[in-house]
Amino acid sequence: MSRAQLALRVPDLEASVAFYSKLFGTEPAKRREGYANFAITEPSLKLVLIEGGPGEETRLDHLGIEVESTAQVSAATTRLKDAGLATFEENDTSCCYALQDKVWVHGPGKEPWEVYVVKADAATLGRSADPEARPEAHPEAAADGCCAPRTTAPAAPSDCCG
Repeated sequence: MSRAQLALRVPDLEASVAFYSKLFGTEPAKRREGYANFAITEPSLKLVLIEGGPGEETRLDHLGIEVESTAQVSAATTRLKDAGLATFEENDTSCCYALQDKVWVHGPGKEPWEVYVVKADAATLGRSADPEARPEAHPEAAADGCCAPRTTAPAAPSDCCG
């Protein structure tokens, strides 16, 4: 089963967890410092909440499609490349407290999308690779989100995952 992922950067994690627990009628599947995710059955959705700075408005961090296997990530990578999209692949990367294989693409509005599989739990929030390691990606289209590939260094250590 695949499901869509929506990752939001929120100013108040506890208030957001309380709201989304009520909205979807379920508690988070995973909670860590500054992080929560919901594995929602109906509608099929992985909702990721990443704590941002106080006083900031909630904003989109990144979008994704969670799949069940590395083979599905590889198939998506081939399909996306064949469609002429620039891709960036990451294998065995720690992101969102999980060990993942993934491929990134960007939509026409520069929105970052990932197709990924969770292979195991991880002890750290982590982050995606440095942009210098991905020459085929479009640096101008990368997000500054926790798990999205980065184009610039964070403004402050608390600005991201790692």
